[in-house]
Amino acid sequence: MSDALLRLEGVHTHIGQYHILHGVDFTVPRGQLTMLLGRNGAGKTTTLRTIMGLWKASQGRVIFDGQNIAGRPTPDIAQLGIAYVPENMGIFSDLTVRENMILAAREGEIDSQRLKWIFGLFPAMEKFWTLEAGSLSGGQKQMLAISRAIVEPRQLLLIDEPTKGLAPAIIMNMIAAFRELKSTGVTILLVEQNFMAAKLLGDNVAVMDDGRVVHRGAMAELAEDKALQQKLLGLSMDAHQ
Repeated sequence: MSDALLRLEGVHTHIGQYHILHGVDFTVPRGQLTMLLGRNGAGKTTTLRTIMGLWKASQGRVIFDGQNIAGRPTPDIAQLGIAYVPENMGIFSDLTVRENMILAAREGEIDSQRLKWIFGLFPAMEKFWTLEAGSLSGGQKQMLAISRAIVEPRQLLLIDEPTKGLAPAIIMNMIAAFRELKSTGVTILLVEQNFMAAKLLGDNVAVMDDGRVVHRGAMAELAEDKALQQKLLGLSMDAHQ
């Protein structure tokens, strides 16, 4: 087992009067892809936003590369090498693909070799380089959101439901891109509702329910255990393939 790049220890998060996370504990091994699964409303997005500092943990520790980042401002967390792709993708619709990418680059300048690599992952980005992002399809917008997140080298990617609403061919393209990203040593924490994608991509899995982690283990073991899928998620993975 690889060492943990990210570790959550007893994390609680309140949003206003609502207590959303209730002592979340799990680890994200370095260089691997960890799936964060659970029913709608289980607390998955809140967990990602808490890691990123967008919502503050009211209790517990978020350990990234040996440092407790709980309570730090989001820009400081991003500077450590963490990128977050939210479910709404966070792109600027009235700017071109190129302008979106430049805004995401630290110095406003994209390394040419890295851009070539990104075009290899997502050829649509090169094809639509000068078009406004708002004119792209849903799948192309998701590719742009991920391209923005990796325009600079990152240690950790937090990605929220990247295949939601996408056509099967686009989903397979996403799966291939995530495999390529993982092969470069990037660590990924991925929230996903498409269990086929989860089964194909995940090394490890944490399953949430009602603001708590109720299962941790190897993704392959969960994928093979239909009774456990039914218990944890309410539906077997086979029903979602």
